Amino acid sequence: MKSPSRNGKIVEVDDLKMYFPVTRGLLRHKVADVKAVDGVSFHIKRGETLGLVGESGSGKTTVGRCIMRLYQPTSGHIIFEGQDISQLSEHQMRPLRSRMSLIFQDPYGSLDPRQSAGSIVGEPLKVFHLANSRQEYRERVEELFRIVGLDPSMMDRVPHEFSGGQRQRIGVARALASNASLLICDEPISALDVSIQAQIINLLEELQERLKRLTYLFIAHDLSVVRHISDRIAVMYLGRIVEVTDRKTLYENPLHPYTKSLLSAVPVADPFLEEKRKRIILKGEIPSPLTPPSGCNFHPRCPMAISKCKKEVPPLRDTGGGHEVSCIRV
Repeated sequence: MKSPSRNGKIVEVDDLKMYFPVTRGLLRHKVADVKAVDGVSFHIKRGETLGLVGESGSGKTTVGRCIMRLYQPTSGHIIFEGQDISQLSEHQMRPLRSRMSLIFQDPYGSLDPRQSAGSIVGEPLKVFHLANSRQEYRERVEELFRIVGLDPSMMDRVPHEFSGGQRQRIGVARALASNASLLICDEPISALDVSIQAQIINLLEELQERLKRLTYLFIAHDLSVVRHISDRIAVMYLGRIVEVTDRKTLYENPLHPYTKSLLSAVPVADPFLEEKRKRIILKGEIPSPLTPPSGCNFHPRCPMAISKCKKEVPPLRDTGGGHEVSCIRV
């Protein structure tokens, strides 16, 4: 029996931290921590899509894997469907595994090349004992193929016989097989051709409309991608969330200087508008999570930074209407 979620929230993340120890010497003494995720808080409502955006190395994928409990968080709380799963053992997590699935970034490396497409899609049915007979198993796999737009006659083919887009559809079908309520999409289209990316985005939107229970955490580094699929967007920078709001507000009224710089790099179809737009070029590179800056993580690259930014860690605060931002200058 599922635990009831609170206030319609399927996931609540509170002050999540994930530090990876750095060791040296023969005895592997710990000398430092890589602060991949450093105090992240957000929620996802049932049936919505939250886009999680940021540069490579910002901690997006680590957040997703902590929610899946592929990583044991250093501290903080992860509430999934009303239950705190942040400190559960692997044995305690096992009954919850069927209710959350992961769609991987690489459609080439995430599928076993020795298995048929049908057995890949049907594997969760066996693991979670969701089919009572061989006939029921086959019918469910065929149904999953149709749902994601693949012909069931292709079930006996192996992954190398499919295109990249078809392989990702197999990955989506596998994620749906366990009747999961939460799908964590870890940059699911970044390895695909641009022409195929739109097809996968449309498929995910159609599935959410068809299967009302589906909730997505959509991880990406491209704001133009999450704009089309997300209800709300959270922007991450160096292990922390700097801004969260609905997609319309984020694009029309971004508040954090990092969000503004990301949006300035998104191309506009109108060449006249594109020519008039002002690009915000950030200086330097994203710092290492091994030695993050003091105070606000963004201050070394921020065009608005003042001396106070070097000392204070700005809290994520609501500026009105659910628009949260982490900046003392806003």
